[in-house]
Amino acid sequence: MDSGRPPDRLPAILSRADALVRDEEAVAIRAAVRAAEQKSAGEIVPLLVEAVDEHPEAVWKAAALGAVAAGAAAALLRPLLPGWGAAPLWLALPALAGALLGALAGRAVPGLARWLIGARRLDQRVDACAAEAFLRHELFHTRDRSGILILIALFEHRVRILADQGIHAAVPGETWTRLAAETAAAMRRGSAGEALRAAVERCGELLAEHGPRRRADDANELPDAPVSERR
Repeated sequence: MDSGRPPDRLPAILSRADALVRDEEAVAIRAAVRAAEQKSAGEIVPLLVEAVDEHPEAVWKAAALGAVAAGAAAALLRPLLPGWGAAPLWLALPALAGALLGALAGRAVPGLARWLIGARRLDQRVDACAAEAFLRHELFHTRDRSGILILIALFEHRVRILADQGIHAAVPGETWTRLAAETAAAMRRGSAGEALRAAVERCGELLAEHGPRRRADDANELPDAPVSERR
């Protein structure tokens, strides 16, 4: 909303978004939150997470695939290379090299890592992260239960929007699901910061149309600046 210092009970990280969005994007997001909260009793917290989990399986799956592929290639080339494979160590070297290269690729190539992790597992982990963040940042701790979390998971290419009870009474949950999907698509096409700003503005429009209505004595209960978290 419009005025008042953010309560000290919230983590200091809520005032920083320097790590994952540009300065000008952070300023624009904060302004969008303030403008959106002028239109209703909603309290919006934008959250950007570099990755919701370390996803270790991406590395070991990539290593396993690299070892198998290198071993198969070595087996095919063996008849063409006289003397190759005379010692057990030389038989193992291609698989070891393939495992190393695969592990490096699993860590360095996000698209490969997401494929190895799988869409279902990514969805589950982003869902869990959003639920945990909603509680950790105490979005439920508003007078009208009007907190809204917009979470953008950068590595996972996913967006979640969670609204507290006071918002659910006014805006159907499917509306937030559609907005999350639209925001995720916009993030994949361009800047995550710009996608988040647009999502905040759309939230403001929905809340202005459906409520909950703002009271004359409403105060700013949650910080307006975007949250930036690294895991």
